[in-house]
Amino acid sequence: MNQRLDIIGIGLGPSNLSLAALGSEIEGFTGQFLERKPHFSWHPGMILADCSMQTNFLKDLVSAVAPTNRYSFLNYLVKNRKFYRFLTTEQRTASREEFADYLTWAAGGMGSLAFNQDVQRIEFDDRQRQFVVTTSNKVFHARHVSIGIGKKIKLPDCVTAQSDRCFHASEMMLRNPDLTGKRVAIVGGGQSGADLFLNIFKGEWGQPEQLDWISRRNNYNALDEAAFANEYFTPDYVESFYSLDSAAKRHMLAEQKMTSDGITSESLLAIYRAMYHRFDVLREKLWVRLLPSRSLTAVKHTLDNAYQLETRHHLDHGEEAFKADVVIFATGYQTATPEFLEPLAHRLLTTADGEYRIAPDFTFEWEGPAENCLFAMNASMHNHGIADPQLSLMAWRSARILNRALDHKPFDLGTTPTAIQWRSESTPPAF
Repeated sequence: MNQRLDIIGIGLGPSNLSLAALGSEIEGFTGQFLERKPHFSWHPGMILADCSMQTNFLKDLVSAVAPTNRYSFLNYLVKNRKFYRFLTTEQRTASREEFADYLTWAAGGMGSLAFNQDVQRIEFDDRQRQFVVTTSNKVFHARHVSIGIGKKIKLPDCVTAQSDRCFHASEMMLRNPDLTGKRVAIVGGGQSGADLFLNIFKGEWGQPEQLDWISRRNNYNALDEAAFANEYFTPDYVESFYSLDSAAKRHMLAEQKMTSDGITSESLLAIYRAMYHRFDVLREKLWVRLLPSRSLTAVKHTLDNAYQLETRHHLDHGEEAFKADVVIFATGYQTATPEFLEPLAHRLLTTADGEYRIAPDFTFEWEGPAENCLFAMNASMHNHGIADPQLSLMAWRSARILNRALDHKPFDLGTTPTAIQWRSESTPPAF
């Protein structure tokens, strides 16, 4: 019989990689982290030129809870002999290319990762009190399971198929299209849309004839990076958020949207300056259209082998049609329930809204032994707040999971008192 592990992690994005990194320095810890791909990669289709992270580089895999861990970003800089040059750049955030390289470097040093492991199903053996994880080529047993498979791409409802000329932004660098002389449309007004717009505008894939940027938002809104907005991305705030009722949580998530879903001020300024230089200084004929306040209602093929994008304006209710040869959807991602959870579906508790009930320590609430946990990575924004899908708290979340999973608590997660009283004094603590 296979060794019974402490934790099996399913999916190797930054979240489970953080869990593996922290676990690697805990004496006696046994874990195996499974990935269906043949090697580690992080959003390879979106590693565009001159694009920066929105998160400070110290919010890496480990530093928030274990700054001396060998998988920190600072150690990555030292081991790659570029610590001083990185500091001299005065960057608050790393580029996406460099952060992806850091994650790949970290993954390369861990012995607990297993690739080409396509998980087929998770079952629970009540007699042995353990989870049984079956992949395409092996069976694993563990006391706990951490699910970190990420999200699936989100496309507008009117888009029924993708092609080499109509696809999601996550595939941009994989498809590497020739946009020379083409009419190009970007759909989506967040950071990914901005990154694509600027790279296409600069001719990264050839000089297009026309570039349209369609957004449902009423403007190209800046990321809210104010000091007090960043308090939403702290353990103290997550703890206060968790005990709110569902209506209050939904209200706060809508109010806080631009703290995670806006465009960095640097990107907006770079776009504005680039357009000013070409259209006002060089006096090029205008070949760009920015089209906010519009929802896409239809995508149709035309007789000349192009696409017709039909939109409806939110404010004046006007209906328009725009022609494009290439359409790129920077429309984000959505949660998907993996098929391998089906054997346990009847034991997982849900809310009235159909969301999984996830406890403060990131465990799925389920009809099973309390000493065996299914942990949720990046699946609890409805419970834990706006920070859950972001990188900001992944090291803290991983440490909290390990404190719950192991018989001792290897991490001290206490914080100094905060001046901000997020809840009334009569509110009982959530944790």
